[in-house]
Amino acid sequence: MNTNLKLSDADTRRASIIAAALSVFAQSGYGSTPVAAVAAKAGISQAYVFKLYPTKEVLFVAAMERCYEIILETLASAADAATDPSPEGILEAMGEAYARLIVDRDILMIQVHAQSAADIPAVKAVVRRGLAKFVRLAKSRSSASDTAVQSFIAYGQLCHLIVTTDLTELTDDWAQTLWKGMSHY
Repeated sequence: MNTNLKLSDADTRRASIIAAALSVFAQSGYGSTPVAAVAAKAGISQAYVFKLYPTKEVLFVAAMERCYEIILETLASAADAATDPSPEGILEAMGEAYARLIVDRDILMIQVHAQSAADIPAVKAVVRRGLAKFVRLAKSRSSASDTAVQSFIAYGQLCHLIVTTDLTELTDDWAQTLWKGMSHY
């Protein structure tokens, strides 16, 4: 029997399970999502999901890790492609790429759900690791000051708020104060 084929199949299954988990957890959150829903979305049995991910917590953490990989890849590519090589220009390019990325509500909402489940130690740890990677990437690629990187991260959180609540649909002065001058694709 070809063991490479088995490994490849398992890797393919893991990728499909994580893609399904990212989507399903993004829709209904950690607490409200049964592993059976992830299995159904992936088109495999719940038992097979548990074979690869022994608990729902392990599965959620793996989905979050994939989410952060996607974000980091996006931010790194944006930094590489920045036309303005200044620290501000690189952070701006990264911010614009992130704004385009979170149009995918799965990427956005799973982060929101992870923050709401951060009382679970493993979830808190993966959120912290993801945030640490974002901060380190922004600092290393832009050479910006700590204050500029802090503003970059805070700006990203404001983007979350604007997109999750569809604030750009509102013309009220308070809403425009938050979203004016920002683009969310």
